[in-house]
Amino acid sequence: MIARWVVGGMFLFACYHKIVEPAHFAKIIYGYYLFPDVSINLIAIILPFLELFAGVALILGIYPRSAVLIINAMLLAFIVAIAINLIRGHEFDCGCFSFGTTGGTFSVVQLLARDIVCFFLGLQILFFDNSRKWCVRQSGSILGNLSSN
Repeated sequence: MIARWVVGGMFLFACYHKIVEPAHFAKIIYGYYLFPDVSINLIAIILPFLELFAGVALILGIYPRSAVLIINAMLLAFIVAIAINLIRGHEFDCGCFSFGTTGGTFSVVQLLARDIVCFFLGLQILFFDNSRKWCVRQSGSILGNLSSN
């Protein structure tokens, strides 16, 4: 339950400024130099709402496995994008928690480490097989489904 709340809360916190300032977030996405120009505005509009809905679902326990799958897919994409820019030697604002033009206070390596830790927390949530506390709607057992096939 605590892992669900930590990961879900982090995504709720991260999506706020992206929803409020989509143009600023689009500039940050452009700074990654990974996406075609025509897709940047679409990503800047859709991604924060995906973070919002998955974060709320994870905190409330509405199909927590589905929510954490979405979150881990986003985390994996973030890890790859940050790693590519780290290899390039490119310093940038990741757009995760920044509230303005000054950017975040984390180094690229710290951002990568934070996302990897959250990814493994997400795996713990995904493969947790006991009864989940404080869930509105639980999803089935992943390990039970794998062993019955």
